[in-house]
Amino acid sequence: MVVNTVKLGGTASGITVAKVAHGLMRMGYAPSEEIAFESIKAGVDALPPGVKMFLNSSEFYAPDLGTGNLEMLSRFYEKYPDYAEKTFLSVKGGNRPKSMVFDSSPENLRRSVDTINAALCGTKRVDLYETARVDPNVPVEEAVKTLVQLKNEGKFDHIGMSECRAETLRRANAVHPIAAVEIEVSLWAYEEETKKVIATARELGIPVIAYSPLGKGLSTDTFKTRDELPEGDFRLRLAQFQEENLKANLAITEALKGVAARKGITPAQLSIAWVASLGPHMIPLPGSSKASRTLENLAAGDIELTQAELDEIADIMAKHEVKGERYFGGEANQMLHLWG
Repeated sequence: MVVNTVKLGGTASGITVAKVAHGLMRMGYAPSEEIAFESIKAGVDALPPGVKMFLNSSEFYAPDLGTGNLEMLSRFYEKYPDYAEKTFLSVKGGNRPKSMVFDSSPENLRRSVDTINAALCGTKRVDLYETARVDPNVPVEEAVKTLVQLKNEGKFDHIGMSECRAETLRRANAVHPIAAVEIEVSLWAYEEETKKVIATARELGIPVIAYSPLGKGLSTDTFKTRDELPEGDFRLRLAQFQEENLKANLAITEALKGVAARKGITPAQLSIAWVASLGPHMIPLPGSSKASRTLENLAAGDIELTQAELDEIADIMAKHEVKGERYFGGEANQMLHLWG
């Protein structure tokens, strides 16, 4: 497999990662830990020497918003210690314990970083730490200064940003070079601010870690109605997955299937390839808990879309309006501090 690569930014500019990263949020939902572990190993094993797999975890990726995902990851590295050096681990945090209240005070950021390191049990160093959201009560410059202090104490190696505006990214980068910025990017999440962040990041030499490139599953062609989603699936609460919205959004998938079929790829791979096509600094971040899916996702980073194909996708998107906001809509969206 020929694997396209991207160099990270800022203090991590000497590190090369695969063009497609691996999100670990769903790892705890695999039938067994070993199946989840094989999904990580498969991607890493497919990479040439010197290229790392960008892994993305969080302080709160667990049903109880605790460190379960990190604890599982620590067991992975304990079992397969050679993979610590073959992977670049990014971890989001900054929320108060077991809540989605984000607090970038010096006290909470220190607690967050220490909690993450404790959960990893020394099996893997945190390569990059990012606050999952921009705390509206703390100037971003002050938050970054706190992270610089923690970095200088040796608690992690590089600083990232997440779910921030282009202006916020620029302000943060002026305090300390940002190694990567994580935002949602897909055919169903391509807002004006998305485009601004992508452009600003390219100008500043910062790669964009594009989470949910599959439109939270809309591009996978695995369901046709809300009734086919498992009971308790968080997507049932999202605006884009409400009945009328979902019907319109899946019509986009149907239209994209024709482009994918002619290309000989899956609609999901087409979606990843489209995100990757937005710039040499783009790193799509799909999630996977199956080895076969990890390899399918990774292969999508090597798919080159022709201008005619990109034009056809643009025409499809012009004819099919995305229905519903990225998350819950209204005041519930504000609680998530999107575009901080």
